[in-house]
Amino acid sequence: MRKIITTANDSKDALFTLVRSLSKSEKRQFTLYVGRLDGNADSKYLQLFALMDKMKVYDEAEILNNRIVKKQQLSNLKAHLYKQILISLRLSPAHQNIRIQIREQLDFATVLYQKGLYQQSLKLLEKAKHMAIENEEKNVAYEIVELEKVIETQYITRSMSTRADELTQEAESLSRQNMMTSKLSNLSLQLYGKMLKMGYVRSDAEKQKIEVYFNEHLPEYDLKELGFREKLWLYKAYLWYSFLIQDFLSCYRYASRFVELFEEQPKMIARNPVFYLKGNHYLLESLFYLRHHTHFKEVLENLEMRLAETDFPKSDNLETLEFLYLYSNKLNLKFLVGDFSNDDGLIEEITKKLKVLGGKMDAHHVMVFYYKIASLYFGNGENKKCISYLQKIINNKSLKMREDLMCFARILNLVAHYEAGMDYHLESLLRSTYKFLIKMNDLHEVQKEMIKFLRNLGEIFPSELKSEFTKLRKRLEVYENDPYERRAFLYLDILSWLDSRIESRPVAQIIKEKSALLMR
Repeated sequence: MRKIITTANDSKDALFTLVRSLSKSEKRQFTLYVGRLDGNADSKYLQLFALMDKMKVYDEAEILNNRIVKKQQLSNLKAHLYKQILISLRLSPAHQNIRIQIREQLDFATVLYQKGLYQQSLKLLEKAKHMAIENEEKNVAYEIVELEKVIETQYITRSMSTRADELTQEAESLSRQNMMTSKLSNLSLQLYGKMLKMGYVRSDAEKQKIEVYFNEHLPEYDLKELGFREKLWLYKAYLWYSFLIQDFLSCYRYASRFVELFEEQPKMIARNPVFYLKGNHYLLESLFYLRHHTHFKEVLENLEMRLAETDFPKSDNLETLEFLYLYSNKLNLKFLVGDFSNDDGLIEEITKKLKVLGGKMDAHHVMVFYYKIASLYFGNGENKKCISYLQKIINNKSLKMREDLMCFARILNLVAHYEAGMDYHLESLLRSTYKFLIKMNDLHEVQKEMIKFLRNLGEIFPSELKSEFTKLRKRLEVYENDPYERRAFLYLDILSWLDSRIESRPVAQIIKEKSALLMR
């Protein structure tokens, strides 16, 4: 596994990021590709490539000092190198997939058409069209039919009358299917955006708003007429809708259907590995919220075995997604069974992989990892380590999504400071947390009670603490099954923490006992 070094400047220079992402075999492939082109041995773009490959961080001054090119020409040279690397990667067998193969056939057919070789072009297009339809690549299939229509108007045969009807029907059918997919994927994307922005619905008004939005944008459909691709987007739209309104049983239902599509058509796993990974992740997430430990563990083990098989596709993108989904669910399994021990090396493994792959992940997913690691340390009584990971979230000023995650990171931070005996920070933390929650419009009853309790801690005598913890628990437990307030307990098990204080036992022990009772 190659190590990618990222800095603040990396994101500003796409070429450097691309060069640094190349594996040894991809660099060798690029050198061979360039060698095939006459006169390129000493080309400036090859010199630039060699220099950037040696850099640890992007340094434009170093490039100019090497006198490869003048400052005014650097932008054009970088653009040319970027294009040549992409062409080389496209030619690499490691990056060949069915979509690229179909488009290659379409490109060849277009060249033949432009040379006036209509019959040869039509034969290639027919072959490419069958490949596209068989592999659910219906957008490119529609493009192929449109080109076929253009060529047929210039290459007239005795079967032209029937051919015209055939192509018209194909175009109309593909257009309808593509329109359905577009509407469903748009709806899914919008719901996902809402989930990232605000998390679960927080009131009847918000739930009603989501319901209206979903029903207004869900197109009419007949399930029997939908193909593999349309069903994927349909189930995904229902999934995000169910997650938003916290209907986890429906989440499980649609995630199961999502995965079953691949089990019914195994060849689609290799052709759509990203969707396969996501479907399993949705299934695991719904099982986690349903507290179904046995099935969760079974799905996770099956997924890990499937990814280890030699025939499962490999790519940089898949490597990142495999890490994200496998390891986030390995953490979830520990929470599910109440195992907060850190002697299994899981946290060390995750932090090591984050250093390598974190640059390819969005900030949201990295912050979720930090929150889960912080929660694991909190459950194990390692409060200072918990705080250090929460600070990574709290100090991230550029994070503009999952407001609920940021809010609960601050609440857990307050509790961890109290547990760690760092009372001297508590007053300022209370003020900043309260201001943040007000600004986010995310101050719910559970949070209000927690802040009120922590604010009054200084006035409570040590002999009265257990009694006050008991009173707080009674005030909070009424919200445990509230459809909107229970959101707080998905992020932070406040009740178990209170039980640990009341019973003078480790919070991990309390959670493990509860998990054993809920385990299915």
